[in-house]
Amino acid sequence: MIITKSHKVAAKLVKAFTEHKIRKSYIALCIGSSPNWRRVTVSSGHGRSKHGAWRVYAALDVGRVLPGGSFVRDMETTFEVVSVNSVKNESCELEDVNHVIVAEGERELSCGGDDDDVVVVVRAFPRSGRTHQIRLHCQYLGIPIRGDVKYHGVYEWNGRTFEGHELHAECLSLDHPVTGDSIVIRAPLPYWAAGD
Repeated sequence: MIITKSHKVAAKLVKAFTEHKIRKSYIALCIGSSPNWRRVTVSSGHGRSKHGAWRVYAALDVGRVLPGGSFVRDMETTFEVVSVNSVKNESCELEDVNHVIVAEGERELSCGGDDDDVVVVVRAFPRSGRTHQIRLHCQYLGIPIRGDVKYHGVYEWNGRTFEGHELHAECLSLDHPVTGDSIVIRAPLPYWAAGD
């Protein structure tokens, strides 16, 4: 969280966020299908469903007016695999190509199967800053965040229950709005990510 006492500095920060000049990274522990990618970028629409819940829309829907007068906005997140079942990314046999997924509609989550109980730790780099963006895109990729029951994440896992989702704001970097100096703010990793 960034707080300022000056309206001029606040305006500069808002502009930096709007122009995507502030870089953010998050880390998430997910349960789902094993990815076949090391790095992937998901580009989609973002808006509320007719029931009021946030959801992923097709990228072609960006700009479309939704019930209630809001409209579909764009959202984009790049993900990197940190580990799969505690095996570090460098050791995983994953494609080393940066895949780009442009959402064409609502994705059906895979249910069951031998490959649906994989622990995947990912680092997320959101370009936009939409509500629940990373949570929605993880669900879309078939790797919902552990404990995130709102977006199909498991509540119980290996005999334990998880009260909240395991998504952590890891790093924020920006140029100081007055001096122009580079600033990097890091939050200590939570216990579930510290070993990965």
